[in-house]
Amino acid sequence: MADQGNAIDVNVDTLNRFVMASTQDHDLVLLLNSIATSCKLIASAVKRAGVYHLYGLAGHTNVTGDKQKKLDVMSNEMMMNSLINSGVCAVLVSEENEEPIIVPEGQRGKYCVAFDPLDGSSNIDCNVSVGTIFSVFEKHPWSEGDESDILRNGAACVCAGYCVYSSAVELVITFLGGPVHGFCLDPSIGEFVHTRPNMKIPSDGGKKIYSVNEGNSMYWDRAIQSTIDYFKNATKPYSARYVGSMVADIHRTLLYGGIFMYPADSKSPSGKLRCLYEGIPMAMIIEQAGGVASTGYFQSKIQRILDLVPTSIHCRCPIVMGSKRDVQVVYDMYRKEMGIANVPMIGAE
Repeated sequence: MADQGNAIDVNVDTLNRFVMASTQDHDLVLLLNSIATSCKLIASAVKRAGVYHLYGLAGHTNVTGDKQKKLDVMSNEMMMNSLINSGVCAVLVSEENEEPIIVPEGQRGKYCVAFDPLDGSSNIDCNVSVGTIFSVFEKHPWSEGDESDILRNGAACVCAGYCVYSSAVELVITFLGGPVHGFCLDPSIGEFVHTRPNMKIPSDGGKKIYSVNEGNSMYWDRAIQSTIDYFKNATKPYSARYVGSMVADIHRTLLYGGIFMYPADSKSPSGKLRCLYEGIPMAMIIEQAGGVASTGYFQSKIQRILDLVPTSIHCRCPIVMGSKRDVQVVYDMYRKEMGIANVPMIGAE
């Protein structure tokens, strides 16, 4: 951290330095450096999008059914090129590619990375915050690198993170079983600097904020509808804050508290967000910051997102994540409104 009395930090804790000190894994340092480089390139493209006419559609639809923006395509190419040439990756999965990318043998390493190169890109033309999300797995020792190395639950995820492109460019990462840390891009030196050590969701639940697309309310089950009614009509009503970029909504939830949801409903029984490169990495961050990351009622039970095993690289999962206080409200409504037994009771901090 910088000495508040000095304008320039002479002992700056950069991302590379932090990862090496935390993991002693040179390959992981190279991997995170490649992701950070990609994020810098994407941040630069986002900042210049208006001047260089990068707004608008690219004329294609990706495998998940979303119309690709020009910046989607560019961001994906930046991530792919950086990760393939890092020398430490074996398998890459992107929202923008139908099939996994198997890294050529001469450039192949031990890590498998799933990523959404530009989350929230539908908002890019109106200058709303967007971001990049990623999860990292280590391939099986016997494998040369294939899809089976990455279709695993959150217990196998060795690193997760996201980068948000807004008034500042912030990269948030966590390693399996460790705390959550934030890094801010210092444009004067072109490096991500450690600015938010040991990030935690407020233990009392924080600000009373709920974040959900209420345009889908007619499709929700009774428990989710009753949860939102409770938030709106509490003695001190909750505030509604929904950006529509998962990175922006989760970043606010991590810093301020509250709850973010994209639940299963009658229109989308498996939810809308993708498990491998949205659900799992964000769940790992939220849980390791002291929150709860649940599917809600899904596949006939309530379960952790991190316990899901993806059935395909682009499969979806429901999302109910945030502070313990507010996720407990959702659980209580499942018991009260739908008579679901064995609803979890979330322990207090």
